[in-house]
Amino acid sequence: MTVLLANPPLPAVECRQVTRRFAGQAVLDHLDLEIAPGEFVALLGSSGSGKTTLLRALAGLDRIDEGRLQVPEALAAVFQEPRLMPWKRAWRNVSLGVRGEGAKARALAAMTEVGLEHRLNAWPGTLSGGEAQRVALARALVREPKLLLLDEPFAALDALTRIRMHQLIIALWRAHNPAVLLVTHDVDEAVLLADRVVVLDHGRIAEQIQIRLPRPRQIATPAFHNLRARLLELLGVDSDPDVASAADDSQPLSRTGNR
Repeated sequence: MTVLLANPPLPAVECRQVTRRFAGQAVLDHLDLEIAPGEFVALLGSSGSGKTTLLRALAGLDRIDEGRLQVPEALAAVFQEPRLMPWKRAWRNVSLGVRGEGAKARALAAMTEVGLEHRLNAWPGTLSGGEAQRVALARALVREPKLLLLDEPFAALDALTRIRMHQLIIALWRAHNPAVLLVTHDVDEAVLLADRVVVLDHGRIAEQIQIRLPRPRQIATPAFHNLRARLLELLGVDSDPDVASAADDSQPLSRTGNR
């Protein structure tokens, strides 16, 4: 009897030997990275490590000098600033680029998902910071992306709004199941949200850590604390020397260089 094995799904993101230079210096240095369909990956690194450069390249907003990038056609990006058109009402911002007679209905459905069905006709200038970011999320979701790129979208929000946005992004990710790449400077945010944390250093992957903590995740647990300390150490931040360098609920994927 012959057993036919199903082919594994193609990655949502595939980077092979990706290099980007500015003024002759490599910001991305022969970087290899894969993101599986439906996987949530957080990208950490100090300023200048190449995080935003990689995200912009994946979004098609910046070129690469060497290597190969593969991303799905259906992708969307949300940035730190909501980047709403102030002369368009909220639903029209959401439906930007959406073609067909059902554009408003799709915008309403997306705004309902992010809890803003009552703000459909609001002008951007009347929205709070959290509301504006939810409109930006709705604008991304209305395109049903296979890849969602998030460039520090919660950095400018107050602490309580940020917690609510974390809960919302997890709910939306579960509902739509896109691959997600989140660029962040916040170690706690990375561990709270991601399936895997990738640490960049000088344009290369220093380490990747699989996060195996159950959801919803709690900061006040030893496993979370150990992961946090380990990531801070990788980022060059002093941590409690008594904390173990690895947690039982994590598994390193690579320790030096690329995969």
